[in-house]
Amino acid sequence: MIEQTSTIEFTESTGNVFADMGLEDAEELLTRAKLGFAVRQILESRNLKQQEIASILGIKQPEVSNLMQGKYHLFSEGRLFEFLNRLNKKITIKISNFHVGESLVDVALES
Repeated sequence: MIEQTSTIEFTESTGNVFADMGLEDAEELLTRAKLGFAVRQILESRNLKQQEIASILGIKQPEVSNLMQGKYHLFSEGRLFEFLNRLNKKITIKISNFHVGESLVDVALES
């Protein structure tokens, strides 16, 4: 039996899937995705129903559905910051030098 090998072509990611897709607002979309994911993690850890989430965040149920489905692009960064505040989370912004290969935005969620 002859073993065949093939070469798989791939492109290494930049670390930002939105930039890899060639979207103009890639950094903003990545920021929203990171913030939205942090909000969603908090909400999921609290085992809340969508009506409870809507009440806490001050939004309507369809918006809760969008948030929990990962449609973070539908929410502005400011609005996602507001959600974190309503969830009693402190937001700390740290400005530092950028190094090639790093993401421009780093979102860390502390317990």
